[in-house]
Amino acid sequence: MNIILLSPDDYINDNTVQLVDDRLTHINKVIRAQPGDRLRVGLINGKIGYGIINNVDKTLCSLTVKLDQEPPPATPITLVLALSRPKMMRRIYRMAAEYGLKDIYIINSYKTEKSFWQSPVVEQQSVHKYLLQGLEQSVDTVLPSVTFKKYFKPFIEDELATLAAGKKALVAHPGNHPPCPIAVKQPMILAIGPEGGFIPYEVEKLNQAGFDTVSLGPRILRVENAVSTLVARLFDGAA
Repeated sequence: MNIILLSPDDYINDNTVQLVDDRLTHINKVIRAQPGDRLRVGLINGKIGYGIINNVDKTLCSLTVKLDQEPPPATPITLVLALSRPKMMRRIYRMAAEYGLKDIYIINSYKTEKSFWQSPVVEQQSVHKYLLQGLEQSVDTVLPSVTFKKYFKPFIEDELATLAAGKKALVAHPGNHPPCPIAVKQPMILAIGPEGGFIPYEVEKLNQAGFDTVSLGPRILRVENAVSTLVARLFDGAA
């Protein structure tokens, strides 16, 4: 982890925290920090700064913290993603947090296996853990919002137009479609299907909702690779 994330429960007074969980393990075994060392820390959904270690042993680490920096700006892409295989979803959650995506909608699709909706990857506690791992990697503090929509048609017909208002709306789909644009200078909403893409009916419903179909070419990518490639292509990080 490149930043140690703090929660309000870690504070014992206005500027002192105590850590006793996997963060303590990381401080002891990876950083091998000693009293007086300075570590980068941040408050979840708050500011970034540093912590000075007061004392540390196998049971507890105490730090005096000062948070005086804003987290990095969010990437202006709303992600609408068909629920995929659990192993892949774990990586996508981490990746989405690393890329700075803050609004994520996980939807059902014809190709989504029903068993996926019984997996821990749709449980709040598990999702929270994977998102934190992404934030720790990218030195961010702001947790993405992940919303699950189990019914495709009602979501597309009743909610998606409002989410897409004022944004460039794209659905990525394999086939002979215009190439995905590069470095779009406006807020975006991006829909990505399961491996192999949405079925034609789903693409049509997205088109009816105002989404333009784009492609990354003739190759069928894993969903996680499609997410990373599309986000990197659409947003170059420049102001």
